[in-house]
Amino acid sequence: METPPTIEFPCDYPVKVIGEDSEAFTAEVMAVAAAHDPTFTADRCSARKSAKGNYVSVTVTLHATGEEQLTALFQDLKQISGIRMVL
Repeated sequence: METPPTIEFPCDYPVKVIGEDSEAFTAEVMAVAAAHDPTFTADRCSARKSAKGNYVSVTVTLHATGEEQLTALFQDLKQISGIRMVL
């Protein structure tokens, strides 16, 4: 049985967050990203609305330093109002 590939830290790590489209959603995702990565800037974020405009997909790319950072990030992202999925 093969062992799964491990991530070599530090690295740039994209995280996609899908949630209900609202003015505050993207800003909240960016605030959480910035709390976990002091080097995070707005140019490392992109957003795309769904075809019907009900949802938005926000991708943030962080400078990941370890698994603990990513675990904490995912936990905080899941607390955002209107969140549907974190990938």
